[in-house]
Amino acid sequence: MNNIIDGIKISTEIRKDIKQIINETKITPALAVIQVGDNKASSIYIKNKKKACEEVGIRFEHIKFNDTISEELVINEIKRLNNDISINGILVQLPLPLGFDEGKIINTISPVKDVDGLTYQNVGNLVLENDCLVPCTPLGVMELLKAYNVRLSGKNVCLVGRSNLVGKPLIQLLLRNDATLSICHSKSLDIKNHTKQADVLIVAAGHPNLITKDMVKDGVVIIDVGINKEGNLLRGDVDFDGVSKKASLITPVPGGVGPMTVACLLKNVVKAYQIQN
Repeated sequence: MNNIIDGIKISTEIRKDIKQIINETKITPALAVIQVGDNKASSIYIKNKKKACEEVGIRFEHIKFNDTISEELVINEIKRLNNDISINGILVQLPLPLGFDEGKIINTISPVKDVDGLTYQNVGNLVLENDCLVPCTPLGVMELLKAYNVRLSGKNVCLVGRSNLVGKPLIQLLLRNDATLSICHSKSLDIKNHTKQADVLIVAAGHPNLITKDMVKDGVVIIDVGINKEGNLLRGDVDFDGVSKKASLITPVPGGVGPMTVACLLKNVVKAYQIQN
């Protein structure tokens, strides 16, 4: 199928560029990842981040706490990393165990080291269209659209999902690119009415096979951000087999947006280094 958006290929190109920048400019970026507790999925994500960092020449520090640690000690560790000039990026692996104040912990991170783009200052700057560190998955979505020359200006773009991690930052990035935007979510009464109009459909709902072929028009561009485990299989939010027959471009799951998230994290670490130096 020649309508597949290849996230592995594009992310590999981004990683190559980052490695080249690091080698040629002799910079020494470093990322610290804080993990609280033993969430299995989190451990896998951290392993992938570590491997990607090492491949391109970013120093990686993994700081792991038991879930019995106090919130105060986690905050103190973030403050220590804020003051450590050898660390350029700080990331708290989410979700945190129950009882931790996610907002308070994230907002302890210095905005110039906030490579997840989740501090209130970075969120505000994104809304105001100031230069800032942007959340990695939304950034990855935009990089994919750019790589495949998908024009957004004046196009009908439908976004399904409004999470703080993906949906809300994407709203800002799409508006910045002059898209005409409709947003659907769990309380929307007639999603199909909106998805059917879309020239570009981005789905980040966390609901397997939510979008079926009767809900899209011919020639639509589809970005499927969903990752849902069903047994040993990963499925997106889009019924790929049906919808791909109508789409002019579509991301697979896995191999679409996923690899872009890690590549854009590396981009953010290098950008954070450059801001700080």
